[in-house]
Amino acid sequence: MKTTNYSTIAANYDNNQFRIDELKLDYDLMDYVEQHTQNNIEMLDLSCGTGLYLEKQIQLFKGKNINWYGLDASKEMLNKAKEKVEDVNLVHGYVEKLPYNSGVFDYISNNYAFHHYEDKEKALDEITRVLKVNGIYKLHNIAIHDMPKWWVYYYFPTAYEEDIKRFWKKELVYQKLIERGFKVNLKMEYRMEEIAVKDYFHHAENRDISVLTLISDKDYEDGLMRMKRDLQLDPSKKITNDFAEVFWVSKKM
Repeated sequence: MKTTNYSTIAANYDNNQFRIDELKLDYDLMDYVEQHTQNNIEMLDLSCGTGLYLEKQIQLFKGKNINWYGLDASKEMLNKAKEKVEDVNLVHGYVEKLPYNSGVFDYISNNYAFHHYEDKEKALDEITRVLKVNGIYKLHNIAIHDMPKWWVYYYFPTAYEEDIKRFWKKELVYQKLIERGFKVNLKMEYRMEEIAVKDYFHHAENRDISVLTLISDKDYEDGLMRMKRDLQLDPSKKITNDFAEVFWVSKKM
């Protein structure tokens, strides 16, 4: 399995406006906070990247009794996070060997990162270890097996070949969490729509989508050329695009 070198895309990562626009209040965290008003809540954003999730949630949960933590394997991404957030314990480290004591965290958020972990079994073992009993592990990712018409795969077909090697099917993730004693609620959001190719060309050209860094330069340039050619022939060209997100909200029993 190839791995993304985030040091090469950290500078451009936040240029993808979709990453900003999709951020919302974490209602599962809100539910947890409302049910645990008497104690400080230890909250870890796992693979926090440039701190987009932390920045948003800290604003929305201002005044709540939450201690915020973030961990990422990329020092460059963490440096970007440090520019966004204050009063957050940001640590460089790896999910497969978390630098925390057992039973520390009440809530762990893990967004768009699980597919990057080389040893997913070990990562889940470590997440289970550092989470308190009755704590929540919220894993959020795209569901590539349910979105074959994603525009990335349309123009860069070898990207799908790489993603198949990195992503577990949602049912397998569910089963692995059950095996570790979690009570799991799996939720999925899916949409299919016509999109304008011109609205996505910048994101391809920016090459900040992790899988585009894993395909060969030739495959990348070929896909980019196809997009350019389509837009030259029809600047308003649209294609059918589908997108699927899955959430495993899991309580450690």
